[in-house]
Amino acid sequence: MKRIFLFVITNLAVLLVLTVVAHLTGLDQWLAVRGQSLTGLLVLAAFFGFGGSLISLAMSKTLAKHAMGVQVIDPQTTDPTARWLLQVVERQAQSVGVTMPEVGIFQQPDPNAFATGMSRNAALVAVSTGLLQRMGREEVEAVLGHEMTHVANGDMVTLALIQGVMNTFVIFLSRLIGGLVDRSENGRGGAAYFVTVIVLQLVLGILANIIVMWFSRQREFRADRGGATLEGKNKMIAALEDLKSVHEPLPSQQFAAFGIAEGPVAGGIKRLFMSHPPLDERIAALRALNIN
Repeated sequence: MKRIFLFVITNLAVLLVLTVVAHLTGLDQWLAVRGQSLTGLLVLAAFFGFGGSLISLAMSKTLAKHAMGVQVIDPQTTDPTARWLLQVVERQAQSVGVTMPEVGIFQQPDPNAFATGMSRNAALVAVSTGLLQRMGREEVEAVLGHEMTHVANGDMVTLALIQGVMNTFVIFLSRLIGGLVDRSENGRGGAAYFVTVIVLQLVLGILANIIVMWFSRQREFRADRGGATLEGKNKMIAALEDLKSVHEPLPSQQFAAFGIAEGPVAGGIKRLFMSHPPLDERIAALRALNIN
C-alpha cells in the first residue's frame, strides 16, 4: 500500500510541476496558438515526454529512500559492517573518478543492490540485508563495483533520456495519427481521435518499452565488466553465481531496472521486457573477458 501511495503521489506531483512550469514559462499560451502545427505538437510531446522522465530522475533518491526503506549510513557510524561498506564504496568512487555517493541498506531477505540518483556525482548506492547475510565480502565488493560502474557511466541519466525520447515519440505519433483519423473543422479531435490516441499510446508505449529494456540489458553487461575491472573477474562471476541460487526482484518495481538482477528468467516474448540479461549469459560474457 505504501508503494502504491508513493507511486500515485509522485505522478500527481509530476503533473502539477509540469503544469506550473508550462504556465510560468508561457508555454501553455504558446501551445494554445501553435498547438495544431507539427512544431507545436512536437514541443508538447517533448515537454511532457522529457519532463516526466527528468522529474522522476530528480526525485529518484528520495523515492528510493521511502519506497525501499533505505537507511543511509552515517559517515560517523561505528558499526563495523557499515564502516566497511563506506570504505569499499569510497575506494571504488576514487577509482572511477566520481564523488562519494550516499550508501544505504534496505531490508530484503534476498540478495540485491541498486544505484540511482540525478547525476554521477549525486548518487545513492544501496544493498539489501540479504546481500550482506548471504554473500561473502569479496562477492559484495564485486556487486558494489557493478553498481559503482552504473554510477560512473551515468546510466541513470542516460536511461532517463532514452525514456524521454521514447515518451516524446509515443505522444507525438499517437496524436499525429489520431489527427489523421479524425479532425473536426475547428481543429479539435472528435471521439475517434481520442480513441485512436489512447490505443496508439498503449501500443507504441509497449514497443518503446522494448527499446528501453534492450538498452537496460546492454548496460548490465557493461556494469558487469566494470565490476570485474574494479574487483576482479572471479569475484564478479562468484557474485552472479550466488545470485543464481536465490534471487527475487527489488520490492519496488520502479527501481527494478537499477538492481543487480531480475527475478526468474522469462521466456518467449516476455524476454523482450526483461531489464536484465539472464545470469547465465552474464556469467558467460564475463568468462570471455581477457582480464583477471
